[in-house]
Amino acid sequence: MRNNRLLTALNVIELNVAIFGFLLNFIWEILQGGLYLGFNELSYKEGVKYCAQATFADTGIILASFWLVAWFDGGRNWPLRPGAKQVVGFTLIGLIATIVLEILSTHVWDRWSYSKSMPVIPILDVGMTPFLQWVLLPPLTVWFVRRQVSQRDKAV
Repeated sequence: MRNNRLLTALNVIELNVAIFGFLLNFIWEILQGGLYLGFNELSYKEGVKYCAQATFADTGIILASFWLVAWFDGGRNWPLRPGAKQVVGFTLIGLIATIVLEILSTHVWDRWSYSKSMPVIPILDVGMTPFLQWVLLPPLTVWFVRRQVSQRDKAV
């Protein structure tokens, strides 16, 4: 009985989106950390904490993007049979949110700055790696979610 409840919980699409979104974004945050001013001077513990905080925000963005696509087009199970329109919408929502947050965080709120090694997209004045993060990771998240839930369905 306990295993059935665990399997049921693990098949909740939002949980899978959150888990894979968190894991992929945490790895990305760690890898791009050195492109932010002052990151290399942080202790290991402070660097992990900084990246974890950023990743929780990323996970919020990815869940909000998921729910918006679910609301507008396809219901909660859309990642099991994703169409191009859904994946593009999922990616664009996260990308737009990131562009806005990067501009606010670097130019208005002064929350962080890019190091000289961060490539910047001139027109947007946004770092290339956060931009690419939201072009690449949402479709990859959908792929992992679809694969994971489909594998569990076959096993049950």
